[in-house]
Parts: sequence; structure tokens; C-alpha cells
Amino acid sequence: MKKVFHAWVATTLLLLTLHVEAQEWPSRPVRILVPLGAGGFADVPARLLAPAIAKELGGTFFVENKPGAGSTIGAAEIAKAAPDGTNFLFTATPHVISAHLYKSLTYDALKDFAPVALIASGPYVLAVNPSLPAKSVKELIALARKQPGKIDYASSGNGSAQHLVAAMFATMAGIELNHVPYKGSSQAMQDVLGGRVKVTFAGVPNVLNQVRGGRLRALGVTSSKRWPDLPDVPTIAEAGVPGYEASLWLCMLAPAETPEAIVNRLADAIGKALHDPDTVQKLRVAGIAPTYLGPKEFAPFLRAEYDKWGKVVKETGATVN
Repeated sequence: MKKVFHAWVATTLLLLTLHVEAQEWPSRPVRILVPLGAGGFADVPARLLAPAIAKELGGTFFVENKPGAGSTIGAAEIAKAAPDGTNFLFTATPHVISAHLYKSLTYDALKDFAPVALIASGPYVLAVNPSLPAKSVKELIALARKQPGKIDYASSGNGSAQHLVAAMFATMAGIELNHVPYKGSSQAMQDVLGGRVKVTFAGVPNVLNQVRGGRLRALGVTSSKRWPDLPDVPTIAEAGVPGYEASLWLCMLAPAETPEAIVNRLADAIGKALHDPDTVQKLRVAGIAPTYLGPKEFAPFLRAEYDKWGKVVKETGATVN
């Protein structure tokens, strides 16, 4: 009976402590951990949003990178962090992909996190080095059928979003492409630009200037509609692979059991930042289109993406080495 009472007291004290901290939050520096590489699709907007959030809420918000293993190293750290509002995860689509690829994760991609906000959503671009004799999706498919397994595509690593988006494309198009994984999207892009690898799927920010400068050729975008920054580039679905659609998204997550008051305050601050003209302009320059969902709307979106990519992993037979 004493053990039960002591456990009740401990739980009550913890809840009271978290309630007080929620009222005073953010009284201590807040870390926004990005589980992906510096300078990439997730890192840039995280660093743009951090000062905007700090301006709205006060306090100190700083960004830290901890990449590796398909974003799982950083995610595992935040999953185990105290739910006191001092640690958050600024992550992307790989969060739900890796959950199906890595069989020995120490965390649950859904249960161990509290959804805070969806921040942005956009397509990947199917881009090729101009030396590849393919000027459309159909021409790439035809070329791949003539030489199965001979055309390489670059990704930021085994199990990355780039890997799965390309694998899904190959499966739905009925072709075989050779996957060449790199340790990050920057290295992959360098080799595509150099012509050592001919094909890649990359976020708009990573390819926009290269496409405009003629250093890459954009064959299609993965979204269901054409993208405003690349209005002449068709969707992959309309260009030859009906039903194909995949999006790259960014979000903020908190450790599970983080007080709802803290989650809501942060979500509201993110929402205001994403409606601030100056912040929006900076994000647009970086190739990011804000797409905001608060905690209640974001939770079912995250679940749907988790289920979708689990199905893709199963159907493509994708694995990590």
C-alpha cells in the first residue's frame, strides 16, 4: 500500500512540476533538434523559424543537428528526453519511413512523440543530369527498360525519403534503377551535378537554382499538382506514371507527455510565424512553402503518412544495409 501511495505522490509531484513549468515556459533555453544534416531541407527552415518563435514567446530557442541512420539517432534522443519543454524534434518525412525500415528502434515513431505542428509540405523533383538522353519521364522509363539496373540514382542514404520516393517510382513504372546511397543530400547532389550519377529525387530547394541554371533537367514533380516555382514541369502522374504522388514535409514534435499547454503555445507561435510576411518571404527564398496544421489536425496527418510509407516499404521491398 505504501508503494502505491509513494508512486501516487511521485506522479502528483511530477504533474505539478510540469504544470508550473508550463506556466513559466520558456524559462530555460529550448533546443530544437534536427535529426538531418546541416544545410539541408529541414535544417534551413528550422534556423529561420527559431528566431521567429523566440520573438513571439521570448526565451532562447537554438537549433542543433544530430543526423544519422535515417533520422533515427536524433529522434531516439528526443523520445527519451524529459517532457519539460526544453527539447523538440524538427523533422521530416524520414521520421515515418525509418519507423518501418529499422527493426530495432528504441522508440515508437507515433506513441513516443506529441504532435506539435505541420510546418511545410512540398514535392520532390525528379531531376537528371543533362548528359542523360532523357527529356521526359516517359523517355527515362523507356531508357531504363532498355538497360535494366544500369541507370543509377542518388539518395541521401539507405532508407531516406529520397530512396523510398525513387523506389516507389521504379516500382510503379515497372523499371529497375540502381540505388546509390550517400551520407547526406549534399554529397548526392554533387555527384549528380558532376554526372557521376545521372538521376535523383530531391526537394525543390535543392534543385531549383540548378534547374534554372541548366545544370539539371527537371522531368517531373512528385506532388499531385504542378509546383508554382516550376510551372512548366509536369507532375509524374500526368507525365507517365498514373497515381504516383509523394510529398516532403516538415514538422515539429515533442516528447510524449509534454504538457498540452506547452505544445499549444509552441504550435500557436509557429502558426503566427508562418503567417508573418517577413518569415514567409525568407522561407520562400529558401524554397519552402509553409503549410500549417496545429496539433489536433496534424495528428491524423502524421498517422496517415506513417501508414502510407509503411505500405511503400512493404511493396518496394526497400531495406537498409
